[in-house]
Amino acid sequence: MNDTPLPTLLFPFERGLVEPPRAGERVLFLGAPAGLRLPEDFAGAIFAVQGFRPDFLALERAGIRVTPEATGESYDMALLLLGRHRRENELRLAEALVRTRPGALIVAASAKKDGGGSLRKRMEELLGIEDHASKHHGIVFWLRRPVVLDEAVIAALSAPAGEAGGYATAAGGFSDDGIDMGSALLAECLPEDLSGGIADFAAGWGFLSVAAARRCPGIRSIDLYEAHHASLEAGRRNMAARAPEMPARFFWHDLLGEPVSERYDAIVMNPPFHRGRAAEPDMGQRMIVAASRALQPRGRLFVVANRPLPYEEVLAQHFSAHGEIRRDGTFKVLWARK
Repeated sequence: MNDTPLPTLLFPFERGLVEPPRAGERVLFLGAPAGLRLPEDFAGAIFAVQGFRPDFLALERAGIRVTPEATGESYDMALLLLGRHRRENELRLAEALVRTRPGALIVAASAKKDGGGSLRKRMEELLGIEDHASKHHGIVFWLRRPVVLDEAVIAALSAPAGEAGGYATAAGGFSDDGIDMGSALLAECLPEDLSGGIADFAAGWGFLSVAAARRCPGIRSIDLYEAHHASLEAGRRNMAARAPEMPARFFWHDLLGEPVSERYDAIVMNPPFHRGRAAEPDMGQRMIVAASRALQPRGRLFVVANRPLPYEEVLAQHFSAHGEIRRDGTFKVLWARK
């Protein structure tokens, strides 16, 4: 929660600049964070939306009603936490407009470092706002849902679905503006004799899964695991469009917090090593451990990583053999056998 602009979002309620939701009102909360705590005078029913699996599970454990995608309409209020990705932020604003009732209060907050000021100015130009404030290193602004929505405004906020080299991508997900160069290098290095059932860990929008399906005729099925819900749905579309004959399953899954029950002949992955802006190499190391547990005896792992990341030691600890296939100026492709 400390990494979100939640205190900024709550500031106008705390100062009495806007009224909190009353009993019987329905509140749509887009981007609700893990560890969510709201003031006691928030009497309305919260309908949280969170597409990142670890945060979704934390909200669910806290007893908060939460879904990965927004549903329903005619909400009495919408709260929005905005992040670094402009297209994702604008999609959330469009969602709030179309899912609230006329006159409903919409309150949105963003960290200043994430461009909160420019987003507030854009909303002023497109729709107009009631007011705004700066607090806790963030910007919060609020407005009322118009009685009649301007379709041009909704169209301006609802940018077309992402696309990278003909692939569908997902706003706010990994590599949503192009094919990742590390994944492209790993795809070139995959051995053509991969066979059986394989998995793509941290699959994103499915680039590696499509590449493996096309490159390796012996693969009989591919399972995609991804924590970002919208990216997984883009992966579903990409597999259907680009590898329609390959049996595939899709798991919205936190690989660092939820066990994998299936066992595979091979796993491919480009593991994350950032949480927010901070580099955390242990994320990739823990994902390698998860992969080792999900492989059949003699199963193989293929992983791409930035060259400085210290993955070789954990490979030596959890696999019978490991090595390097290729490296360039930025990335290295590693292999390991169970």
